Order: sequence, then C-alpha cells, then structure tokens
Amino acid sequence: MPIYVYWGEDDFAIEKAVAALRDRVVDPLWTSFNYTTFSSDAGDDGAIAGLNQVMTPPFGAGGRLVWLVNSTLCQHCPDNFLSELSRTLSVIPEDSFLLITSRNKPDERLKVTKLLKQYATEFREFPLIPPWKTDLLVQSVLSAAQVVGVKLTQKAADILAEAVGNDTRLLYNELEKIQIYAYGSDKPQDTDTVAQLVRNTNQTSLKLAAAIRTGDTAKALAILADLINACEPALRIVATLVGQFRTWLWVKIMMESGERNSQAIAQAAEVSNPKRVYFLQQEVKSLSVQQLIACLPILLELEVSLKQGAVEMLVLQMKIMELCQVCRGN
Repeated sequence: MPIYVYWGEDDFAIEKAVAALRDRVVDPLWTSFNYTTFSSDAGDDGAIAGLNQVMTPPFGAGGRLVWLVNSTLCQHCPDNFLSELSRTLSVIPEDSFLLITSRNKPDERLKVTKLLKQYATEFREFPLIPPWKTDLLVQSVLSAAQVVGVKLTQKAADILAEAVGNDTRLLYNELEKIQIYAYGSDKPQDTDTVAQLVRNTNQTSLKLAAAIRTGDTAKALAILADLINACEPALRIVATLVGQFRTWLWVKIMMESGERNSQAIAQAAEVSNPKRVYFLQQEVKSLSVQQLIACLPILLELEVSLKQGAVEMLVLQMKIMELCQVCRGN
C-alpha cells in the first residue's frame, strides 16, 4: 500500500526522507496539482480533507502525494477519522501516496497505529543519536559523507562528529562546505581541512561533562556560555550530562566490584563499543562511587528547575558549580 509513516526528533532527516519521496512520486511539472500538505493546525477537518485528497487520482504525469504534517493522530485519533481511515486505506489508488509525519512516537496501543502498521509501505523512526554515543555519531558522519560524496580520514570524521554532535542539519551543511572545498580531489580530507572549514568546532556538552568531572569550575562555566551562545537547548545539555554521569557511575561500580571484562562492563554501562571502556575507566579513576552518586540528584534538581521555568543560565551556572565542588571532593 502507498502509505508512509515517519516519526522522530531528527527533523532534518525527516525532511530529507520526505523530499526523496516527493521527488520519486511527483512529476515536477505537476507538483502544484499533485502535491498537497495538511498541517496539524487544521485539526480533524484537515486530516479528513487529506484522506479525501489522496483518493483523487493524480493529474497528468507521475503520482499524487498527500502529506499530513506533524500529525497527532497516532497519539489521539477521533472516532470519525478512524472509521474514515479504515474505509480508505485499502482502496487508495496505486499512484496516490499518503504520508503521515510526527515528532512523537506512535502509541502502539491505539487502533489507528495498528491499522497504519498493517497497511504502511514504510513505518520508520528518525531518532536523534544520544550525544554521548560517540561511536554512533562517527558512523553517522561517515554515512552522511558517503551520501554527500565527501571522503574523510577517520580522524577527520572523529573531529567532525565531536563538532556537530547529533545535529544532522549542521552535519550536512558542514559536509557540503567540505565538498565544495575538495571539488575535483579524490584524496580523503584530513583534520586540517575540518579545522579550517567547520565553524562549529566550539564546545560540546560532553566537554562540559569532562570539565565538571575534573572540578574545573572556570572551564565548565566558559563551555556552558559557549553552548548557550550557540543556542544549544538547556534540557539537551542536561540530558547529555545525565547520560555521561550515569555511564561513569556504572563503569566505576563495575571496577570496584572487581570486574575486569570489558564486555561485561560495556553491557552494564550500556556502552555499545567495549573498546571505549578503557578510556572511561581512565576518566573515573580520580572519582569515587559516592561522588558520582552525589552528582545525580543535583542533575535531577537541575532538570526539574528548567522544566518549571527557572532562568536557564542562572540555574545552570549554580548547579554546574555544585557539581564541580562534588567532583573536587569539597
């Protein structure tokens, strides 16, 4: 069935997938007739109108694509839409395509989700890679470089992954700059090229976590200022810190329990690459289990304060100073 459901937090990746689907389905000469979007702001009436539109055969060449943008139907579906959807899905013309996108994961318990999964050609998630999963970020860089047509050395890929984090849009922007710079060259681009061209070689939340771990308050606050100036969302910073400190805690617990097997430590700490365990062990040598445990309630308080509307910069600075004091053993 010509039905596609995309969801996830990686807006840019969804945009690229939608563009690829549109280019494949819709003839560019007939786009104004055969490509229609319905925003979630239009409510239930917009969704019903979308179903009616997808039942209309395309004009001229190519197919028809109807896109329900930022839909909430897989979180809350009115009965009238569900009944209309049930009647429509099995009889959509072969050259008409229905696309539903959402930032939120479909609720698997709902009848509408089960119905869409039954008929969908593609039911796909576009998640953001957690910033602390550096090996997956590097893989993402290498995959995107292949798509763009840029060759990178492993070191260059590592630096680029550190620079852009899980920001897919920024990754492609930076790769396109490297592509223009390297036009006509088959040689893999090295770290010097990345350092010269990639503007976002600024601070990352992982560097902030490292500064906190060493108790370097001045450096941590400077990195925080860079992150906020770069418009990094405060809650995303906190999520990275929580993930990093949780990983450090598990590694330290396993070390003090006498565990020496990297595979076992990686499994307990949810580290996908066991080779990374050695470096994590070096990072937590100067910290005790008690110090790492003491950091988690502070991070929880920080997250709660931000969600309750506290002044971002002020509460971030206060809690980061507290974390640094704990890591220094004060």
